[in-house]
Amino acid sequence: MEEPRLSHVDSRGEARMVDVSEKLPTRRFARAGARVWMAPATLRLLKEQALPKGDVLTVAKVAGIMAAKRTAELVPLCHPLFLTQVDLTFSVSDEDSRVDIECVTRTEERTGVEMEALVGAAVAALTIYDMCKAVDRGMVIGDIRLLEKTGGKEDYRRDDETARRRLGETPGGAPGGVPEIESPPQAGAALPDGGLAGRVVAVNVSAGKGERKKPQPAVKLVAEHGIEGDGHAGPGHRQVSLLAQESIDKMVALGLKVGPGDFAENVTTSGLDVAGLPLGTVLELGEALVEVTQVGKECHSRCAIYYQAGDCVMPREGVFVRVLRGGQVAPGDAVRVTAWGLGQAASKPGPH
Repeated sequence: MEEPRLSHVDSRGEARMVDVSEKLPTRRFARAGARVWMAPATLRLLKEQALPKGDVLTVAKVAGIMAAKRTAELVPLCHPLFLTQVDLTFSVSDEDSRVDIECVTRTEERTGVEMEALVGAAVAALTIYDMCKAVDRGMVIGDIRLLEKTGGKEDYRRDDETARRRLGETPGGAPGGVPEIESPPQAGAALPDGGLAGRVVAVNVSAGKGERKKPQPAVKLVAEHGIEGDGHAGPGHRQVSLLAQESIDKMVALGLKVGPGDFAENVTTSGLDVAGLPLGTVLELGEALVEVTQVGKECHSRCAIYYQAGDCVMPREGVFVRVLRGGQVAPGDAVRVTAWGLGQAASKPGPH
């Protein structure tokens, strides 16, 4: 079998535009998708066409069509193609507070239209962001992917079951087994086969700020607020805090008798390096959907834990999230990456 190679690299390892003059024109088809997560209130305004810039999805559709037609001007080594069709469709998921985009492209050419479909879907997603950003700058764009292509040397269709496994779900859509994560992902890395997920170890609340939190049987997350009844809940970007059990174990190794909630974290996790997630990453947390808004924090005074052990992990490895979709969270629930953010993998820790 011939070894796979990159067609846009020549024998000297230099970039090139592929010569397709010897190929015969064939009918080509491609379908690509993208997703935009937003606050429930933003989605409601979008559906009601009540946003300041007007009809979001109509403008996004026109933008996607225009972008697909100009792909060769945007992606350097793409061939200019005569497109016989570009069409975009949108579906709204109230449960996930999300807009799903699909872009279809057709041509009769010597090379395929996958890039045109991907560019159309991506620019439509960017346009949705632009149309909504006046009321919601915390939106997340993700899952830009090829769904299907036909024509040319080979056909391709994305297997929905494989896609679900990459998000840690069973073929029926229910949460599946959670794999152990051996090393944290790099910022912007793709989801590996088998999924990327962890588990909720404990959910913790306190009446006031700055107190150690007490584990609860379950908590309710409220969109754009935080945990119902917790002293740290409220507007802003630090609505719920997360800390990995692996971080707590570092303090236990130093001789401290500490456990979930002792670092004032709301949710204690395991199996997923939450401190290594890029800002803007969207996580499914039990029934809720949250967005990573801050990693680490600045401590202006040293806490009792620091004086006991000479160190504290919360300022470096604690994670703060904003609640995009509310719901119940309990120990044993999955913590699953659903979309990668584009921010830094971690913020610089402040002084403790």
